[in-house]
Amino acid sequence: MPPYLLLRIAAAEEHYDVAAEAARRSLVRDEPMRELRAEGIGTTLAPHEHPGLVADRGGRTVEAPAPGVAIREPAPDRRISDAEGVESLPGRLVRAEGAPATGDASTDEAYDGLGEVFALFARAYGRDAIDGRGAPLDATVHFGDRYDNAFWDGERMVFGDGDGEVFRGFTQSLSVIGHELAHGITELTARLRYRDQSGALNEHVSDVFGALVEQYAMGQDAAAATWLIGEGVFTPLVEGRALRSMLDPGSAYDDDVLGRDPQPGHYRDYVRTDLDNGGVHLNSGIPNRAFALAAVDLGGFAWEHVGHVWYDTLTDGVLGPDDGFAVFSAATLAAARSRFGIASREAAAVAAGWRAVGIDPE
Repeated sequence: MPPYLLLRIAAAEEHYDVAAEAARRSLVRDEPMRELRAEGIGTTLAPHEHPGLVADRGGRTVEAPAPGVAIREPAPDRRISDAEGVESLPGRLVRAEGAPATGDASTDEAYDGLGEVFALFARAYGRDAIDGRGAPLDATVHFGDRYDNAFWDGERMVFGDGDGEVFRGFTQSLSVIGHELAHGITELTARLRYRDQSGALNEHVSDVFGALVEQYAMGQDAAAATWLIGEGVFTPLVEGRALRSMLDPGSAYDDDVLGRDPQPGHYRDYVRTDLDNGGVHLNSGIPNRAFALAAVDLGGFAWEHVGHVWYDTLTDGVLGPDDGFAVFSAATLAAARSRFGIASREAAAVAAGWRAVGIDPE
């Protein structure tokens, strides 16, 4: 959840008294997490070993060379806990892998959403869970009192229920679930520091895979996809479709109280600010649009072409924690040429996408 949006809600007490108080509490609760990310303190997730499986440098699960060892088919290991309205983790375990639906919407949406994230990374990219080695997928629902956010804390997904005036429960958006889990993968691979351009890229990568999880689950090609992040999290009281639009940054919402989506979609409009760790949620709109334009240009299923390029870039060990847009764009073009060929349509589309937002990957 972008802090600039929570700040607008916190100041809108005459319109949303419940939401304003909830936003203020959420801002206070989120600040330590943002500082930890900015300082580069990453996940504490421990490697989860399985006989017969090893992970290569990209986290891809591959067969170990030892003969006679049965290879486990990657499968999710989900555990959903209930914080029961308090800010305490992990909460009470309410659904484990293979257990039937509980009837609680948040619990069952989180369970299903984690499964969809696992399916994309396992089937499209050969990655067995977040660490590439089958680590459990843990989540906590009903966190806090009307908590207006969802986050990855280094070990688990955590979902608030929203305030009921501006935001609904965050388990309702598959792109939000995919976005937050992708933060865990970034922490274990490129470790992009959560500040300035590297932080905007961190947010961008999460938006990319949040969108791809949703598209994969719905069988949508690039043309049919909405390219929205957080679609459905607003209540009907808000004039808005989602938190962000990858294809058209700045158009996700335009509300009399909350204002207009401030994301830029071109590098000439890059926002320089000390807020939001240097504008990480704002400036992610620039690479977001480059990715979406490349995907639409190529057509078909985005996870099969541009998604592969971005996954390769994230996991191939070419990025440093403080790398910005110039290095990242060049790395994606190199990855496209490596996977698909120097003169390929894929490489041309990636280059054109970056140039359309004012960044030359050459």
